[in-house]
Amino acid sequence: MYPGAHAAATPDKPALIMEPSGEVLTYRQLDERSNQLAHLWRSHGLRTGDHVAVFMENHPRYLEVVWAALRSGLYLTTVNSYLTGEEVGYILDDSGARSMVSSPAKASVAHAAMKHAPGVELALIVDGDAPGFESYEAAIAKHPTGPLDEEPAGELMLYSSGTTGRPKGIKRPLRGSSIADGQLIGALLGGVFSVTADTVYLSPAPIYHSAPLGFSLGVQSIGGTVVMLDKFDPVLALSCIERHGVTSSQWVPTMFTRMLKLPEEERSRFDVSSLEVAIHAAAPCPVPVKQAMMDWWGPILWEYYAGTELNGFCLVKPDEWLAHPGTVGRPLIGELHILGEDGQELPAGEAGTVYFGGGPAYEYHNDPAKTKEVQDPAGRGWTTLGDVGYVDEEGWLFLTDRKAFMIISGGVNIYPQETENVLTMHPKVADVAVLGAPNAEMGEEVKAVVQTVDGIETGPDLEQELLAYCREHLAHYKCPRTIDFEQELPRLPTGKLYKGKLRDRYWAGHESHIL
Repeated sequence: MYPGAHAAATPDKPALIMEPSGEVLTYRQLDERSNQLAHLWRSHGLRTGDHVAVFMENHPRYLEVVWAALRSGLYLTTVNSYLTGEEVGYILDDSGARSMVSSPAKASVAHAAMKHAPGVELALIVDGDAPGFESYEAAIAKHPTGPLDEEPAGELMLYSSGTTGRPKGIKRPLRGSSIADGQLIGALLGGVFSVTADTVYLSPAPIYHSAPLGFSLGVQSIGGTVVMLDKFDPVLALSCIERHGVTSSQWVPTMFTRMLKLPEEERSRFDVSSLEVAIHAAAPCPVPVKQAMMDWWGPILWEYYAGTELNGFCLVKPDEWLAHPGTVGRPLIGELHILGEDGQELPAGEAGTVYFGGGPAYEYHNDPAKTKEVQDPAGRGWTTLGDVGYVDEEGWLFLTDRKAFMIISGGVNIYPQETENVLTMHPKVADVAVLGAPNAEMGEEVKAVVQTVDGIETGPDLEQELLAYCREHLAHYKCPRTIDFEQELPRLPTGKLYKGKLRDRYWAGHESHIL
């Protein structure tokens, strides 16, 4: 299914509700406007397999643009709305985007980006005019509201977040089918998470990211309603669950932490009983945080482990997680392989690099070296996201960390996630990053960088309190030697931490991260 079918059956049903503005986009409007944009692109000579991009904050027009590309055989890149002009320009140029849609809030950055992307022939801006752009509304108004004569299915070409290097486009072959044949994400949501046309789905994260984008498209392909926050706010999110009778939602662990650290009277005043499914992914969730959410919302938390690459997909249901706390699931797509440093498979219980086999094919756009880098060296067709973990005797996957951030101190491997999971539970800690800092004797030492809860005084006394707290729960070698305090950690709104930027501060002046 796709919006055209729902526009015919339920034209006035909300396909999207924006919050906190309350603006509603009906299925008729979504269908007609995405058709008009598809006609506009076709009139400018864009054909099946060409590339377009959208660079906006969470906005009512966003999903119109996405559906227009998907129903006209185009590759669409959703650009991180927090990037600089040069960074946006790199993605536009690298993707080969011939058209871009932006907004007044992002116009100055988008205009700067086009200096680095001469291939952009048609730049559109919603909600008015800006130098260098054509008005989106005026441009699409010249075109019919009905569908193209043929509607070949397009595809997303999203970029990795770039937390460990320059972002790379993740490209899959076009399916060669029609948009009317349905969306694979719709089948996944319906079959696994019981999404139906009656679903009201809360999307609190930036829509450019693969998970909220994919799930919102899946809900609309089935005919449900998406409630999209312009940006995450814990109180707004809870109030939307109550006001809209939200049945399904998707989160990242930092959102759970922020909601859990609201005053009890703030949390308890909202009725969240309509929630049937709360999904989380994108970053590791400490066991105590997830258990606290289960205690609050009930056993409705589903977790999956996957990447934008979708080379595999692990899933754990609420009851399964309660029986295996800390697991990120068993494979629903692909099969798991845990490899040691020698490239050989490891037995159950031993940690190594996590590879998936048997998943969908993909490549990194314009980067065959990166494509090869993530492949199994033995040529068995397996690929990795760079995470480290182990599989237990029953086949449940447990992640220990991301390989790139492993600390080697005195020859001992230390995975920061374990330390982060402990410190994040301290009531005075709002966010934390643990990394390896240079140490002349040990090579690296464990360093924590902490963002405190508002109103907490930082300094030596708090540092000693947190160090003592950590030592109560972990072996001393896993605990930080020192703690620095930051007003805010450089974390993406999707929940991913720019840990590389933090680590680079401490390694400035060193030729490498090895002493």
